[in-house]
Amino acid sequence: MKITIEGASEEFEWKLLALLAEHRHELTVTADTEWTVERAERYLRSLTAGARRFVEMVVVDGDGYLDAGQLRSVLGKLNGPTVALSRAIPRGVREGWWPEGTSAPISPVYDPDNPSWRKNIAYQMARENVPVFQAAITRLALMKGPAHWSDDAPSALDLPPGWAAIDDVPRVDLNAPDGETR
Repeated sequence: MKITIEGASEEFEWKLLALLAEHRHELTVTADTEWTVERAERYLRSLTAGARRFVEMVVVDGDGYLDAGQLRSVLGKLNGPTVALSRAIPRGVREGWWPEGTSAPISPVYDPDNPSWRKNIAYQMARENVPVFQAAITRLALMKGPAHWSDDAPSALDLPPGWAAIDDVPRVDLNAPDGETR
C-alpha cells in the first residue's frame, strides 16, 4: 500500500505518527526520494555559483550528459563544483529538505578503458530527472527576471519628497518638528 498525504493539519500529522508508532513492528515506512521540481529548485539554490553552473551545463547544454572537457573549458578545475555537489545531498537531508536515501542528481562517468585510474570523462543525470531539473532551472531564471512593481511603487519621474517643481534643493521648515520638509 502506498499513501500520499498533502495539506494535512499538524494535529492530523501527530495522530498519524502515533498510529504508525503503535504498528511500527508490522510496517515498513519508506520516504519518497524522487526528485521533484521543488526539491530540485531547493538543491540548486543551496549550491555555490560554480556548482549551480555545473548543473545547468549538464542539464541544459548536455540534456543530462556532458563531457568533462566541456565543463573544464568553462569552469576550470572541477573539484570545487563537484565537492559542493557532493555536500549538498547530506546537507539537504540534515536540513529536512529531502529524505535520507535521496540520490545525487548528477554522477560521474568514468573511463571504461582505464578503470584503475578512475578519471571522470563525463557527468550524467538520470533521464527521468532531466525535465524536473530543467523546470527548476527555468523557475529560478524567471525569479531573477525584471521586478514587477505594484501601482504603489513611486515613479522615477516623481519629485522627491520635500521638493517643489521649481526647486533645485528641498524646502525645509526649520520651525517644524524634526526639520520636516514640505
